[in-house]
Amino acid sequence: MTVHVAGPPAPSSLEEIRPFRAEVPQSDLDDLAGRLAATRWATEVEPDPAAPVQAGPVPPGWEYGVPLSYVRRLVEYWRSGFDWRAVEARLNAHPQFLTEIDGQRVHFLHVRSPEPDALPLILNHGWPNGVVEFLDVLGPLTDPRAHGGDPRDAFDVVLPSLPGFGFSGPTGAPGWNRYRIAAAWAELMRRLGYSRYGTHGNDAGAYVAPELGRLAPGAVVGVHVSQLFSFPSGDPAELEGLTDDEQAQLAFLQVFDEEMSAFAKLQATKPQNLAHALADSPAGQLAWVAQLLASTSDEHVVTNAAMAWLTNTGASSARLYWEDRHAAAPVTGPTTVPTGLASFAYDFTPLRRFAERDHANIVSWHEYDRGGHWSAQDAPDLLVEDLRGFFRGLR
Repeated sequence: MTVHVAGPPAPSSLEEIRPFRAEVPQSDLDDLAGRLAATRWATEVEPDPAAPVQAGPVPPGWEYGVPLSYVRRLVEYWRSGFDWRAVEARLNAHPQFLTEIDGQRVHFLHVRSPEPDALPLILNHGWPNGVVEFLDVLGPLTDPRAHGGDPRDAFDVVLPSLPGFGFSGPTGAPGWNRYRIAAAWAELMRRLGYSRYGTHGNDAGAYVAPELGRLAPGAVVGVHVSQLFSFPSGDPAELEGLTDDEQAQLAFLQVFDEEMSAFAKLQATKPQNLAHALADSPAGQLAWVAQLLASTSDEHVVTNAAMAWLTNTGASSARLYWEDRHAAAPVTGPTTVPTGLASFAYDFTPLRRFAERDHANIVSWHEYDRGGHWSAQDAPDLLVEDLRGFFRGLR
């Protein structure tokens, strides 16, 4: 059955919104199980027990990258303990839909609040996460009354899979960068009948959300993000007079760039070099997503690896970095929509002087001493409360 969005204008056939259920064929799961059982393991060097442990973001044993012992353990869990059907049940507990925007299939969850005055909110997940990044916060966001909150803080949540991710399927054409995604989300919200809404983004989603605000300032009441990716321009004058805390923040970014950013550089330059391995080896897909998700639970890592594998979107999700690197901003200058930052421990905390250069209307700035880059997993209570507080004054 195909349903249409109510309200003017009447949708064309390309604007149809169709109900969707996650139902992977059993044959695909059987093929996956066979591949996992037949994994050929990588070799690695034994660490020197006498070598000094280096301080920094790389844990011991991970100096070369994701270690064999970690991948063996998670592949065994994926093969014998992980239940994909339970993941499908979690997704199918919420209304899901498909539509086509700008020639691309788009999968999204649309979870309405029981509160009549709920503010629409579109969430933007990161890489290598997917819509599962935000499943645990859907209840508190849409139904705060049932979760100890104020019903006046309720949201109608729209949670799409970024083009090239998960059930949105592989991208079929070039050019799906943050700007094109933001334009697609503006169209998605229009089709859903929302003329006024907020947005939140984390990781790659924190690139998309500000662009949605820039593109549709008359509709977007506020942009909330977990990162503001504002960096020095290269002008030495910008670095004059930095405080000790600001210098420490820049040092953190430099260490991450030197020690942890190989994935970003590869995906931004020649992602197809890796694509063939990701499409052929579930263990390889697991290791590739684990380099950034290992701080979350084993269940969450394997869920995202399984989603990428079963939808064959490992390559297309990685291409987002290439598309962004080669994109030209359609509109330049600082964003002007009210912007809020919730920065969590052990994550990129931007220097406010650079953030205010790129975002002219920062009205909320909170730095937390717990959580992490994946705050919806690490500190969901803090994330939910920051979202509620930020949008409370913008409704």
